[in-house]
Amino acid sequence: MAVPLDSSKLITIYGGSGFVGRHVVRALAETGCRMRIAVRRPDLAGHLQPMGGVGQIHAVQANVRDKDSVRRAAIGADAVINLVGILHQSGRQTFAKVHDEGAGHIAKAATAAGARAMVHLSSIGADSKSPSLYARSKGAGEKTVLNAYPEASILRASLIFGPEDDFFNRFGAMARLSPMLPLIGGGGTRFQPVYVGDVAKAVIAAIEGKARRSGAYELGGPQILTFKELMAWILKETGRRRLLVPIPFWLARFNAALAEWLPNPPITRDQVLLLEIDNVVSDEARRQRRDLEALGIEPTAIDSVVPFYMERFRAKGQFSRLPI
Repeated sequence: MAVPLDSSKLITIYGGSGFVGRHVVRALAETGCRMRIAVRRPDLAGHLQPMGGVGQIHAVQANVRDKDSVRRAAIGADAVINLVGILHQSGRQTFAKVHDEGAGHIAKAATAAGARAMVHLSSIGADSKSPSLYARSKGAGEKTVLNAYPEASILRASLIFGPEDDFFNRFGAMARLSPMLPLIGGGGTRFQPVYVGDVAKAVIAAIEGKARRSGAYELGGPQILTFKELMAWILKETGRRRLLVPIPFWLARFNAALAEWLPNPPITRDQVLLLEIDNVVSDEARRQRRDLEALGIEPTAIDSVVPFYMERFRAKGQFSRLPI
């Protein structure tokens, strides 16, 4: 059901303080709607306040593992958005608890609250039969959401880029310090990077009823690039010369197993499994018009955005482009 966004509408956003969340909040603020940001640590969500007017954005405590806190956060909401996700497991924050069980708690809370729309952000490659725990939990989570809220809009995103992303920033920092960049599996895996601002627009389009309820929408940008091409692009933008070293998948899995002992591992074995599968919009989604263009959104190229936040990784920072 469509929800026309205006100052009379209340939207609950689970995970609204994260990378994607802050862009969704900023885009929604322009519509005038009120937002309730459901996060584990409301005291750390203060950066969202300047994005809206006085009283427009309010953070509340909710943990997706705790169904009661999730239910309270949804009370009175006209629409519910789930942006909660983790890249690796740690302690009680497991893929199953967050992506599957937690998503189910949110969908049930949306149903109980009588929310007229729900949007669930998933990932391209989500498949309950995938060898990757991450992708498997994402696929299971989609089914759990639809069982509890059959009219939910499912948005599957490819690699998301933006000023706070964990991909271009990570490898830009690595290029600044390391003499080489790894090409896991030879660097042949394909990606279709999608701009976080376009993902935010897709979320709003889904709330406003522009997305069909049958089938998940797959969000990708205008370019399909291999891992090797992305590494070469990063080196060009940062003005660095580094070796691109192919690393077989088996060796990458071995290195990842050692890295998993670190508090914040740079890569995990499960992430290596994900790198064995292309991360692009499927032919079926394009054929059925379940993509950004079908939502009336023109995809943004990485050249339009990424160079502006890669400046800090250049030898002379923002002055690198000036004539000497």
